[in-house]
Amino acid sequence: MTTPLHPLHDGTGHLEVGDVTVPLQIAASLRARTRGLLGRSSFTGALLLTPVKSVHTLGMRIPIDIAYLDRHLRVVDLHTMKPHRIGRPRFHAHHVLEAEAGSFAQWGIAVGIQLTPQP
Repeated sequence: MTTPLHPLHDGTGHLEVGDVTVPLQIAASLRARTRGLLGRSSFTGALLLTPVKSVHTLGMRIPIDIAYLDRHLRVVDLHTMKPHRIGRPRFHAHHVLEAEAGSFAQWGIAVGIQLTPQP
């Protein structure tokens, strides 16, 4: 069994998803989580928000892919949200990974896979 990643801090790194390396930003502080992807018209890579159980796309300009992650960073649910929506909380989620819509399919992110951020 994998142990939870604690603590996660604001910063950058990358995710290895199969043969794909994805640039990663980590938003662990209230300020960084509040800013998230708001106001961006494009985004390269992924944003890991922690700790969170739900997200919204109010104030966003682009649709996004959302992966809800458990405490071990295993994907428990996937969803694509259009701008100006409020998502339902996922009570088993502890973290959320966000990226531009369509990115998860390109990277091979699916329910059940384990994600491991790298510095």
